[in-house]
Amino acid sequence: MQPRQLPAISKLLEAPELQALAIRHGAIAVKERLRALQQAARQSGEVPAWAGTPGEYAKRIDAALAGRGYQAVHNFTGTIIHTNLGRSPLDKAAWDAIKPLVTGSMNLEYDLDSGQRGNREGIVAERLAGLTGGEAATVVNNNAAALLLVLNALALNRPVTVSRGELIEIGGSFRLPELMARSGCRLLEVGTTNRTHLRDYAATAEETALFLKVHPSNYAISGFTSEVDTAQLAELAHAEGLPFCVDLGSGALVDLTRFEQPYELMPRKVLDQGADLVTFSGDKLMGGVQAGLIVGRTDLIAQLNANPLKRALRADKITLALLNEVLKLHEDPERLPNALPVLQMLTRPVEALAHRAEQLRSALAEKLPGYDLQCQPSEGQIGSGALPDTRIESRALVIRHADAAEVRRLEQGLRRTQQIIGRLRRDALWLDLRSVADFDGALSRLAEFHLE
Repeated sequence: MQPRQLPAISKLLEAPELQALAIRHGAIAVKERLRALQQAARQSGEVPAWAGTPGEYAKRIDAALAGRGYQAVHNFTGTIIHTNLGRSPLDKAAWDAIKPLVTGSMNLEYDLDSGQRGNREGIVAERLAGLTGGEAATVVNNNAAALLLVLNALALNRPVTVSRGELIEIGGSFRLPELMARSGCRLLEVGTTNRTHLRDYAATAEETALFLKVHPSNYAISGFTSEVDTAQLAELAHAEGLPFCVDLGSGALVDLTRFEQPYELMPRKVLDQGADLVTFSGDKLMGGVQAGLIVGRTDLIAQLNANPLKRALRADKITLALLNEVLKLHEDPERLPNALPVLQMLTRPVEALAHRAEQLRSALAEKLPGYDLQCQPSEGQIGSGALPDTRIESRALVIRHADAAEVRRLEQGLRRTQQIIGRLRRDALWLDLRSVADFDGALSRLAEFHLE
């Protein structure tokens, strides 16, 4: 075939195979790949025979664009709330409940009784206040934004006192001091990395605008340590006429010990200890959608809502509708283990995980000749900064091969073709069952798997 005989791009795009790809990957992306393939064919000096067949273009483009868009994946990493994999899976019933709201019009900022403009987050704020014991509440798009808003509204151009041992860095090299600088306040460090005392805070009372306590959600300090508890710091703040904010990060709305899980500090407890404001996430231990939640004193919440940043950081209708459904679940804690995917994964018995590991081994055994497949004890974790030093008993299918390169090839194949995400450890692929939300769906994907 001569270069002049190459089919026109417009003609190729009319082929059913290419039209299907345009729907899956986007028309512009497919068109650009077609042009690139034809350009390469022209430059090669000898146009390959396949270059006249739409189906051959489709195969090459599909392979090149695979994995470029958002896709559902199966989390076998052992980390339940995995930041890179979308954090908490959502309750399907909650999603179904909001479909009529978000696919059409809804009374987002409209009061049906008065016919006037309403409060877009009033329903959610009322539920949050009821669940936490706060006087009032407000919502922004994530917890970093919640802290940014608090600092900008209450401490613009002024110092904020924080213990040096709480100057955390979270995912993506995102550091608290940098967030504070962007908010317009000045960081006032007190204490040392491992020990901070009440007198350290007291020494800053005349110059600071705010006492901030940050939950060290991504790490734990042990040994010769000392920190000021919330009640003591609240008493000092109030004696000095200062607001006191606690950033909980992944705060839980129910006592997890009732489900035989490790205890995690709750916003209600922190408010009861005297904090004026508490910030936490909606998509971690709450098991909901990404949101930054702020609860506490009515006057301080009013200041946050009046700040121009609030509009820039506000939550959209999908977030608020989903958040409302998740909060309703928390109002009836007995329903949570069956309704909230995060709790389902946390509380699933080890015996059930062992059974699933055996099912997984059976599904893969014949597909992986030459590999060693063993069901073994494992340790999962909650993830996303929640209870960082706590491990949860689990079971995993551990896959080994005499050639470690073959294990890496298998991991890549499962990840790219079946969206099965495990973890490589000690030249073995670990498929941990603790973090899997849709096991039946994962088995269906594995039924189609063939290692090339």
